[in-house]
Amino acid sequence: TLGTQTDYRDGEAQTDPYSPEYVVPSGSVPELLTLATLTWGRGLPAGLAEVEMIERAREKRAWEATLPAMDSASQITKRRKMMDDMERKEWAFREQEIEKLQEVRLEVLKKLLWRREENQNELDAKRLDDHWQNHQKAKEEKIKKIQHDCALMLRKLIAKRKNVMGKLERRDIIKEYTDFASQTYAPLSRIGYFPDNHSERYMVKNFYLNTFAGLCELEASLPDSVTQVKIKAPKPKYSTTKTGFIKRSARLEVELAQVHQALLEKKNKVKEPKKPLRFLEKVEKPVPRPPTPVLEKPSIEEEETELAVICLQKLLRGRAIQNMMFEGKEKRLELIQELRTTHALQEDGQLLLKAEEQMTLALQQQHDLQMHKLSSVENHLAREEGRALADIFDFLSKELVRLQEERKIHAFVMLAERQRRMREAEESGRRQLEERRRQEEDEIFKQAREGYCTIDSYLEDIILSSMENTAEEQAREEIQRMAVEINDIAYEMESRRTRLQSEEIVAELVYDFLIPEAQKMSIREKVRQSQRKHIYAAHQLIHRGTE
Repeated sequence: TLGTQTDYRDGEAQTDPYSPEYVVPSGSVPELLTLATLTWGRGLPAGLAEVEMIERAREKRAWEATLPAMDSASQITKRRKMMDDMERKEWAFREQEIEKLQEVRLEVLKKLLWRREENQNELDAKRLDDHWQNHQKAKEEKIKKIQHDCALMLRKLIAKRKNVMGKLERRDIIKEYTDFASQTYAPLSRIGYFPDNHSERYMVKNFYLNTFAGLCELEASLPDSVTQVKIKAPKPKYSTTKTGFIKRSARLEVELAQVHQALLEKKNKVKEPKKPLRFLEKVEKPVPRPPTPVLEKPSIEEEETELAVICLQKLLRGRAIQNMMFEGKEKRLELIQELRTTHALQEDGQLLLKAEEQMTLALQQQHDLQMHKLSSVENHLAREEGRALADIFDFLSKELVRLQEERKIHAFVMLAERQRRMREAEESGRRQLEERRRQEEDEIFKQAREGYCTIDSYLEDIILSSMENTAEEQAREEIQRMAVEINDIAYEMESRRTRLQSEEIVAELVYDFLIPEAQKMSIREKVRQSQRKHIYAAHQLIHRGTE
């Protein structure tokens, strides 16, 4: 609440810098006003390009100051030649700037293409990884299935191998209960027994622990000594100082008491008597179990005869079943033929399904080809669109540079025009003053010469001259006041003018100044061409006559 300190620098919290208002006195054109177009973020703070632009503007102003006056034909031709040279230099400089911009744009385009290629490579690698992982998952699933089928077949083979001869064995309950690895103690889940089912039956459910009312009742039944524990602070056994340390005398007393207690224990220690030897105890044997009944082993001959009888029974049963099947086939021969016809129809349907499948595959391939063609066409269209957009952006950037140059030229033209008008006004004022003085002197000389200079005419001349002087002074003051007002209005309009208005003004100036001049030059060239024909004809006639 007393003071805070920011974590950020002042430069990070600073917005656009403050630009104070200024007033330009009449008759002065400060150099700083030529940089009024530069604002914060658009040229300020000034970098290398802005400094070069300012230096070029200074050089151009110095060059304009060295231009000769347009008072003779030689000076005009010299001025035109200097302006043509400067225009060539400006066009060369502009071409260099355009080349630099094109190089920068080319570098940016290369970086974008390289980045797009990297992204495409990453996407391809990611797709390949996903495809490989899917194949790996399918492979692992197939391996698991094969291993499961292998284990199942191995169990079946082991079960068959246990009973190769096909004997019918009865269930030995005693053996199952004596073997703790049998199905009685550890049944397999594949047989259909799941020991984890209905495990919630064995959960302990207590009213006092599972409900809020039970917990409140259990808490009320407990004594206060359980819920409200009282702890007494232990008293120190030794005398301590104010700072909490034990005194040396107390420590010595404790050590002496421990030594005394150890001596008393050693003195009063009684030797333990030796333990007597233990007598032999009789171990009673358990009651012997009754003998386990054992089946008598049949002889080999009886076993062979039994196997032969079983084989004969199998043959007889198989023959009887074969005869029953033959009789059933004879009885239901019509149904069998009908089923065969339906199967034949089913085969025709299968052929139709195969044909439809082939047709769908062909349609799918055709669709894939069309999609590939469409994608290639879209790629070509995107490439052409990119080329067209690049051309448009290039043209727009060049037009922007051209408009900026035109605005600069317009500013320089306005400054030169203003200086020219000021000089012309000064020259015209000087010339008018000299002419007026010359007229007055001529009039005075004329009147003095003729001899009719009287007091009335003299007074009339004085009054007229005073009236002219006062009228001239009043007109000059009025003109200066109107010029100041017009300058203020012009500066206010210049400050309120938007970019579109300035571009419109530049376009009108270009249309009013450059296009008529170009038309005049073209008309002059046409007149010169037409005159050249007549001059050539006249030369031919003259030279032919002289020859």
